[in-house]
Amino acid sequence: MFSSLLLLGLFIMTTIEKTEAQIGVCYGMLGDNLPPKQEVINLFNQHNIQRMRIYDPNSEALEALRGTDIELMLGVPNSDLESLALNQDQANNWIQNNVINYDNVKIKFIAVGNEVKPSDPFAQFLFPAMIKIQNAVNAQGLASQVKVSTATFSALLNDDSFPPSNGSIRQEYKPILDPVIKFLVSNKSPLLLNLYPYFAYIGNRRDVRLDYALFTAPSVVVQDQGSRLGYQNLFDAMLDTVYSALEKANGGRLEIVVSESGWPSAGGAGDVTNVHNARTYISNLIQVVKGGTPKRPGRPIETYIFAMFDENNKLGDETERHFGLFSPNKQPNYPINFN
Repeated sequence: MFSSLLLLGLFIMTTIEKTEAQIGVCYGMLGDNLPPKQEVINLFNQHNIQRMRIYDPNSEALEALRGTDIELMLGVPNSDLESLALNQDQANNWIQNNVINYDNVKIKFIAVGNEVKPSDPFAQFLFPAMIKIQNAVNAQGLASQVKVSTATFSALLNDDSFPPSNGSIRQEYKPILDPVIKFLVSNKSPLLLNLYPYFAYIGNRRDVRLDYALFTAPSVVVQDQGSRLGYQNLFDAMLDTVYSALEKANGGRLEIVVSESGWPSAGGAGDVTNVHNARTYISNLIQVVKGGTPKRPGRPIETYIFAMFDENNKLGDETERHFGLFSPNKQPNYPINFN
C-alpha cells in the first residue's frame, strides 16, 4: 500500500504512534483558496493525523471535528485577551461556547495567546486571561482533561543563551513569564513553544551550519561544557536552552510541547528554502522527537508541524506563505512518512 500511494503521489503516509512520535499538524486558515473546513478535517482523518492546532475557535472547524478522534489544541486569539482578562463571565462564556458546546470534540489544550511580547499592548492581559480561562475550565470539572497554557517562542531567551546550559529568560520577559511559569507548574500544564531552527539558521548563517539545522550533521556539532552534553542538531539545542531557562525561573518541573515547527519549501534563498530541505527537516523532526533531547532523553516530545497548508494571505516574508505540507488543492508538497 505504501509504495502504491507514494508512486501515485496522492497521499502523505501518516501512521502516527502516539506513544512515540506524538505528532500533530497546525491548521492555519490565512488563505483565500483553502479547502472547506469539512474537507480539511476529512484530510486529517484520511491520513490518520491525530492531533491538530487551530488558532481561534472557528465554528465550522469545530463542527467538522465533532465525533472524530483528533485531539485539539484550541487557540484564544491575542485580540481576545483583554476582554477575557477583565471579566470572568466573558471567560465562562468562551468556555461554554467553544468547549462545552462541543463536548464530542477532543480538546486537549487551550493556548491562551500566541507569541505575546512585552511590547504588545495586550501583554498585561495574558496572565489574567489565563487565570480566568482556568477558572472557567475548573468550574466545568475539566481541569484534568483540558490544560490551559500559552504559546511562546525563543525570543524569550537572552542573547547569551549559548550553549544550552546557559539558557536564561530576558529581563523584559520576566514580568510576563514569571507568573505564567508559576501558573503552569501549579496546574501541571505544559509550556507551549513555537520552535524554528529555520529562523535561527537564516538569522546567523555565518555560525550555524545547515546540516545542524536539518538534523543531518554526521556527528556532534556543539559540545556543552556546562552540562557535558553533546548536540548533533539545532532543534535539540534550542529546546534544551529553553529547559535550562525554565530551571532558572523555578520552572524545572515543566514539560514543553512544541506547538509549531516547520521549514518553508519556497520563497527565500534557493539553497535553503526548497522542497528537499523542507522534506528533510520534517522527516527528521518526526523521528528525533520520539527520543527526547540530550537533557531529557527518552521522553517523547509532543510536536505540532507548521503547517497543514501553504497560506497565501499570511503577512511577512514570502517564505511565510510556503510552510505547508499540502497545497490548497490538497495535494502534498512533498511525500512524508509520519510513522
